[in-house]
Amino acid sequence: MYDLIIIGSGPAGLAAAIYAQRAMLKTLVLEASYVSGGQIINTYEIDNYLGFPGESGMELGKAFREHADKLGAEFVTARVTGIDAGDVKVVHTKKADYEAKAIIIATGAVNRKLGVAGEEELSGSGVSYCATCDGAFFKGSDVAVCGGGDVALEDALYLARGCTKVHLIHRRDEFRGAKCLEDQVRSTSNIEIHTPAVIKEIKGNGVVESIVVENTGTGSVEELPVKGAFIAVGMTPNTGFLKGVVELNEGGYVVAGEDTKTSVPGIFAAGDVRTKRLRQVITAAADGAVAVTYAEEYIREH
Repeated sequence: MYDLIIIGSGPAGLAAAIYAQRAMLKTLVLEASYVSGGQIINTYEIDNYLGFPGESGMELGKAFREHADKLGAEFVTARVTGIDAGDVKVVHTKKADYEAKAIIIATGAVNRKLGVAGEEELSGSGVSYCATCDGAFFKGSDVAVCGGGDVALEDALYLARGCTKVHLIHRRDEFRGAKCLEDQVRSTSNIEIHTPAVIKEIKGNGVVESIVVENTGTGSVEELPVKGAFIAVGMTPNTGFLKGVVELNEGGYVVAGEDTKTSVPGIFAAGDVRTKRLRQVITAAADGAVAVTYAEEYIREH
């Protein structure tokens, strides 16, 4: 039996592995993919992680994994199918079952896609799902934001500080975000609102060059020259295997505060999978460290 099982090997899971090894806990990391790093490995360049300006996501993820390996962390590639949350936690996978005294859930979340032509091909080359991560690369350029909630409105305002023009595209006439954010957007001169409208295609030869937008009210179609297309239509947490195990909110995220404690003693949640405002590499890594601190306390007391 392990002291601790960490489910997930993104920044939160790898940070937790490093801290667990330093705490001399018998630890197992279960990862669904053969490549560690989580979402960041799909990011062309990361410019907001302390000490690694301009590093590629793949290289940063590789460095995180090498650090964990250097400390002797044990990894198994297996997809988790369920958890028994008794005094002894049992993690079920398609390969085998594993027992532990405590569990850290660090399975992350995935960005919802538009599913339009060009989105997948140009992801990381102008198509982005994180304005705060990638916005600085588009200073002085025209960009587009797709979405109508708080994140989309905040992204548009953030990008408007450095971009020449921001096209905000939302499929409905009314925004779903906070009225105060909407008022700020409407009063920002270099934000142009397109409603009700959808992106039909993202075009470019290696990098984003334009988007095709359809006004669903009139049926008119126009092609807008942009260098960046920021998609902000929500995220989906990887928590399907946790239904009935720990408390999830209406969006499917694990309900856990800054102490990373879930509704079940001995089960902790770190990184993008938990309820939180800011989902970034640096906050995920911090969560991993915090989760191990509380997991170690729980193990010691039980």
